[in-house]
Amino acid sequence: MQIEDLQEIISKGIQEVGFTDIYLIDVKIKDNKIEIFLDSDEGITFLKCQKLSRWLEGIFDEKGSFGQNYILDVSSAGVGSPLKLKKQYFKNIGRFIEIKYMPQEKARGLLAEVNDNFVVVTFDEKIKEGKKNKTVSQRVEIPFEKILEAKIKLSL
Repeated sequence: MQIEDLQEIISKGIQEVGFTDIYLIDVKIKDNKIEIFLDSDEGITFLKCQKLSRWLEGIFDEKGSFGQNYILDVSSAGVGSPLKLKKQYFKNIGRFIEIKYMPQEKARGLLAEVNDNFVVVTFDEKIKEGKKNKTVSQRVEIPFEKILEAKIKLSL
């Protein structure tokens, strides 16, 4: 089964079980293991993952998509997982973030602002002025098309 076909089945499953606030982040298939990562504006509970997992198992077993010996893991993307969708940036405004972006730059700080075109990260930087260090607030705008990887951090 192709990843695109699986993504379509998962998206249908999310609707079928009645989850309007959950969206698919990523799907990984290796050998007989299928990993599905979800996110939500309100957070993902174990029971929601379990409900979707059971629905998917029913579909996979009915169609024989992966045979009988497969492992299905449905879970939340979680802190530390790369952000993949713009809506994930919006939901994480006010949290610490680390962004790697083109050409070879990195920004670590507070995700202060998000719009359809870019994100704004703010951070404090120590600058030497004479014999003293001075803390200066910095702000960097990063266009979405330049972002290589972004991860939410618990602290910096």
